[in-house]
Amino acid sequence: MKKLTALILALVMVFALCACGNNDDAAKDNDDAQDALKAGFIFLHDENSTYDLNFMNAAKEACANLGMSEDQYMFKTNIKEGQECYDAACELAEAGCDIIFADSFGHEPYILEAAKEFPEVQFCHATGTNAHTAGVANLHNAFASIYEGRYLAGIAAGMKLNEMIEAGDFTAEEAKIGYVGAFTYAEVVSGYTSFFLGARSVCPSATMEVTFTGSWYDETAEKEAANKLIANGCKLISQHADSMGAPTACELAGVPNVSYNGSTIDSCPNTFIVSSRIDWAPYYEYAITAVKEGKSIDADWTGTLATGSVVLTDVNDKAAAEGTADAIAEAKAKLEKGELFVFDCATFTVEGKALDSYMADVDTDANYEKDTEVIENGVFMESKFRSAPYFDVQIDGITLLDTNFG
Repeated sequence: MKKLTALILALVMVFALCACGNNDDAAKDNDDAQDALKAGFIFLHDENSTYDLNFMNAAKEACANLGMSEDQYMFKTNIKEGQECYDAACELAEAGCDIIFADSFGHEPYILEAAKEFPEVQFCHATGTNAHTAGVANLHNAFASIYEGRYLAGIAAGMKLNEMIEAGDFTAEEAKIGYVGAFTYAEVVSGYTSFFLGARSVCPSATMEVTFTGSWYDETAEKEAANKLIANGCKLISQHADSMGAPTACELAGVPNVSYNGSTIDSCPNTFIVSSRIDWAPYYEYAITAVKEGKSIDADWTGTLATGSVVLTDVNDKAAAEGTADAIAEAKAKLEKGELFVFDCATFTVEGKALDSYMADVDTDANYEKDTEVIENGVFMESKFRSAPYFDVQIDGITLLDTNFG
C-alpha cells in the first residue's frame, strides 16, 4: 500500500512539473510574440517638415516607452498622397509589421486599400474621416482636440497685441493678425478660427486675414505669404503650414509669431512666442499596446488636454507679453473643467447673426453632404461626433484673402 501511495505521489509531481513547464512555455511564447511585434510608420515628408518631425519624435518616444528596440519599428519618409502610400503600406506589412500608422490626410484612401489587402494588420491613420463609416475592422482614425491648444496659443497672441497697443505701436483698431494656411479645409478653418477666438478673448478689437498656399509644405510660398500679410499691416503672424517659411519671415521682419508643431525659438529667438501641437505619443502607445494585448483599437480616437495629446511649448518670455504663461494656465484649467468652450456661439457671429444651428459633414461622402447637427447648448461641439475637425464656418472678423481646396 505504501508503494502504491508513493507511486501515485510521484506521478502527481511529474504531472505538476509538466504543467508548470507548459505554463512557463506559454508565458515565454507570449513574451516572444510581444518582443517580435513590429510597427511601421508612414510620413508625408521628412524631418525638415515640422509636421512630420512632430510625428517622428512621438513615434520614437512611444516605442522607447514601450521597450521596443529600433529593429521593431520602421519609418517610410517622403511618401506622397498617392499610389506611393499604398505601396509603402504593403511593403511594411510584408516586412512583418503588425500595426502601421500614416500621418497625412491624403494618405487615407490608400491606407484603406492596404487595410483590405492585409486584414491581419492594423492600420491607423491620423487626421482621417472614414474609419467610423467604412466598415473595415482593421482601419482606425485618430486626431486630437488641437483647437483647444490653438485657442490657448491665441490668448498669447492677444496679450502680445495688447502689449503693443499699450506701447503705442498701433491702435486697437489696427490690431490685425495674419494667418498662413495650407488649404481651405475644415482642419485649417477650425484651427485659425479657434486661434482667433483665443486672441479675441483678451483683445476684443482683433481682426484676422488668412491666405492659403495650396501646399502643406512649401517654404518659399509660406515665406511669401507671411511677407504679404505683413505688408498688409498684420501685426502678428501664425500659421497652419509645415515649414519654417512663415517664422523665418517674421524673424527677419521683427514681427511676433505664434508657430505650430514645435518651438522655433532656436531660429527665431526674438519673435517666437509659443507653439501648440498634437503629441501623438499617447495614441501610438495606446494602439501598439492594444495590438500587444490582443485588444481592439477604437475606430475613431480623440486625444485631449487630459490625455496629454494637446500640448504647448514653453512661452518665450523674450517675445511674449508679461503674464502670458499665467493666462494660458488659467484658461487651460477652465477648458479641462468644462467651464470654457472654444466654439461657444455667444463669442462670435456669422454675417452679423448668432449661430444657433449648424449641420456639419461628419459622415464624409463623395458629395460632402451635411449630415449632423453639431450645436448643443449654444456650443459648436467640435470633436464630439468624429475625431477629425468638421468646423468649417466662416465667422465675422476673419477675412479670407483667397481660398485653396487643392
